Amino acid sequence: QVQLVESGGGLVQAGGSLRLFCAASGRTFSRYAMGWFRQAPGKEREFVARMRWSGGSTYYADSVKGRFTISRDNAKNTVYLQMNSLKPEDTAVYYCAAQYTDRGSYYNTESVAYWGQGTQVTVSS
Repeated sequence: QVQLVESGGGLVQAGGSLRLFCAASGRTFSRYAMGWFRQAPGKEREFVARMRWSGGSTYYADSVKGRFTISRDNAKNTVYLQMNSLKPEDTAVYYCAAQYTDRGSYYNTESVAYWGQGTQVTVSS
């Protein structure tokens, strides 16, 4: 079992920045890739970013590329999402996810083994 706890969401003006945190625990969490998804009201949950605990390639949705950065601190078992130049369309509940590395495409929710509880990000215009 893997537990994921997000924090760091809030209200920010357009153009501002926020940093999300995802604390991972459980015996097997390091076996999974770590990702961020988001869900806006009335929309489907969508992929934002992904990386592995071991490093290597990172992946981003086109809509956030160049503005968001996913990173990790292995010593703290924590994954971060640094969000800069925020736009009102970034408003959503953001979810941390532990993703299978051998099942489904990284940008699909079918690849997710475990979800966090979500944290609200609201960007005002």
